[in-house]
Amino acid sequence: MEPIEKNISNGFGHEIYVSNVRVLRPNEAKVLIKAIPKESNVTKFEALLYSGMRYVELQRLFDNPQWFNGEHIHLTKEAIKKKKIGVKERYVHLNPIGRRIIKAFLKVDKPLPSYKDWTENLERWAKMAGIESNRLGPKTTRKTWECWLVHYYPTLTPQIFLSQGHDTLTALKHYVNLPFNKEDKESMGEFVGGWE
Repeated sequence: MEPIEKNISNGFGHEIYVSNVRVLRPNEAKVLIKAIPKESNVTKFEALLYSGMRYVELQRLFDNPQWFNGEHIHLTKEAIKKKKIGVKERYVHLNPIGRRIIKAFLKVDKPLPSYKDWTENLERWAKMAGIESNRLGPKTTRKTWECWLVHYYPTLTPQIFLSQGHDTLTALKHYVNLPFNKEDKESMGEFVGGWE
């Protein structure tokens, strides 16, 4: 499915969707993070965002902290467990903020909730933040992160795709050439800086 966008008038710009999943602009992510009331949930949201991992992969990481060596997250085939994906194992690259967030995530008192509960949380926090909650869900952070990385570091797309566990064709179809503006790109640097 081609990325689509919908004009909104909340001051953030057009909504962006990839494969029917909402992709956040950096300023939307900032206000969403500020709207999350519990610090442990902020940490969980940021761990999902800064790792770009699938929801279930981060759930498994919580139970297997040895996969994180302080620099990277090593996901073996037991961690990935996805039949339709060609990648049997991968290293998830993290920037300095991501490493700090993952360390904090591995110390939170409770693991990620169910997929349904997380979706309901995101929708509630979005309303509190004053952003559209349509099609927000557990895939939002992963798709957002990959889109930001590809937009900010276009010369690093092979490394980005490998870290995300995508083949080049899938990634090119969905994550390249999205309608981010100049302000978005400048704001992305606050999140993705140091990923190289």
